[in-house]
Amino acid sequence: MGEEVGGVTIQIFLFAAAIVALLAIAALGRLVAGPTIPDRAVALDTMNTYVVGLMMLLAAAYDSVVMVDVAIVYAALSFVGTMFIARYIEGEV
Repeated sequence: MGEEVGGVTIQIFLFAAAIVALLAIAALGRLVAGPTIPDRAVALDTMNTYVVGLMMLLAAAYDSVVMVDVAIVYAALSFVGTMFIARYIEGEV
């Protein structure tokens, strides 16, 4: 676990990943609590952003290129989903 990756140790990546995971759990709390639909949509988008960041940190920690590709696809799908939710909230769908 003390191996060097690009001058930064793996423990730093894993510590940052743990912090991002805690932030994602906090966003999940806002997603459940609401109180309004736009608040929940923003919480969902925030949570998706945290998940993409978590994937990227874990990809760097474990030196996995495949996880970067998955994170990019997840981010694109998350963006499209957020656009559809925003249009639904505006009443255009």
